[in-house]
Amino acid sequence: MWGPASTKNLAIDLGNNNTLLTNQSSILLSQPSFMVINEENNKVEAVGDKAYEMMEKTHSYLKPVKPLKGGVISDGESAKRMLKELVDKVDKRSFFRRGYNYLLSGIPYDTTAVEKRALRDALDQFSARNTYLVYEPLAAALGMELDIQEPEGKLVVDIGGGITEVVVISLSGIAAFQSLRTAGDALDEEIQDYFRREYNMSIGLKTAENLKKKIGCVFSPVATTETVMVKGKDLMEGIPVSRLISQQELTKVLERPFKQIEQCIHLSLEVCPPELASDIYQSGIFVTGGNAQLKGVKERFSKLFKLPVNIDPQPLLSVSKGIGKILCSPQKYRSVLV
Repeated sequence: MWGPASTKNLAIDLGNNNTLLTNQSSILLSQPSFMVINEENNKVEAVGDKAYEMMEKTHSYLKPVKPLKGGVISDGESAKRMLKELVDKVDKRSFFRRGYNYLLSGIPYDTTAVEKRALRDALDQFSARNTYLVYEPLAAALGMELDIQEPEGKLVVDIGGGITEVVVISLSGIAAFQSLRTAGDALDEEIQDYFRREYNMSIGLKTAENLKKKIGCVFSPVATTETVMVKGKDLMEGIPVSRLISQQELTKVLERPFKQIEQCIHLSLEVCPPELASDIYQSGIFVTGGNAQLKGVKERFSKLFKLPVNIDPQPLLSVSKGIGKILCSPQKYRSVLV
């Protein structure tokens, strides 16, 4: 559902690969976190969907920019410009903008003071009366309709684009935590490396990502014989080539990075206080983030951890929905605002 162009409050989910802008009730914009800069005049040539389409297809004057890496801002100035362009898409009053009442943005729990400062600098340009950061695992739990304020442990696994975060939530806080810079991007790179090693074939990052989305699977018993034709370039001869890859073959490719995610969950359960662990035994694991959509995640986690596994039906929206819920009653969730 698309909301009106202007809103008193604004929530930003600045994701590694996708940025969502929402207000209290609706999604205003959802576009890739990409930008293309014209190096001749330093102007923004494209942002969001248009920039993503141009990715890996630009010439020497056009520079594709991805301002986030590992779930956090890696290029502060580019992030600032990209955010401004995206916000201007939903709020055309850029010259007369009076500012927002509440401006909230999600941020990974595992961030340094420098990374938080970079995000705050990017948000300061919007002259909001109240600017706050919200830890993404807490926002995601709210987006999944979990009651984070009660004294009951909940294990949330957020497998994003640049970072995987595993947290145990109780009383609006994080009682146990592990993070890993192995997530969606690492899975895409693993697919690229596999084609290079096995077939002497170079494929683009977008091709690898699309292949993962189409037939990505992380549990062999549920993998099918479904195949996809992958196009790329022969590394020996430099000519265009194509190759069929099956879901079963891709499952083996994704095994190594996904095993690291499992180990991260194991570590969180090990450091979790016993009383909260008994709560988790009842409620199970809540999985969200874009890569929760991979086939076989539920079956794999269920078999390994012997716990109920709840996959978020809208994993790409959970953080945005959670921040939107906070926007509806900021005083109620005061304790989660940073």
